[in-house]
Amino acid sequence: MKYGVVIFPSKTLQDAANSYRKRYDTHYALIAPHLTVKETFEASENEIKEISQELERVANTTEPFNLNVTKVSSFSPVNNVLYFKVEKNEALEDLYERLHTGSLSQESPYAFVPHITIGQGLSDDEHLDVYSQLKLVDVSHSEIVDRFHLMYQLDNDTWTVYETFRFGKE
Repeated sequence: MKYGVVIFPSKTLQDAANSYRKRYDTHYALIAPHLTVKETFEASENEIKEISQELERVANTTEPFNLNVTKVSSFSPVNNVLYFKVEKNEALEDLYERLHTGSLSQESPYAFVPHITIGQGLSDDEHLDVYSQLKLVDVSHSEIVDRFHLMYQLDNDTWTVYETFRFGKE
């Protein structure tokens, strides 16, 4: 089964992202707006129990931290993805690193660029047109995040929460 680890932002930020996603994101119906902190990986039922225990340890030793969205950006020309840029900070980078070391080690095809996708699957022309408009929009937002979620993919390609981990229990 496929799994991943994400942070869901507040309803306010999800609503802002969804105002664009419903028009520009081909994955709009598959998962709510999110910040991916561990890319998709495969695991068996037995493996996911061990992974879940390790995720619990990571969460217990992570303090809630600030999530800052600064602007709309794009991964073009690599691919036509539009996103809310999330500022890297020490706490977020540390969380990402701890979710990719030891028993959670995983190769990633891309460097960690924290973001919340608002558009994908766009043609080159459509991407250029939409991005030229959205890069002028002020999306500045700040909030505290205090949990992450282990997600799994259903047969219809939608993603749902398998388990939620709150920060700072130790």
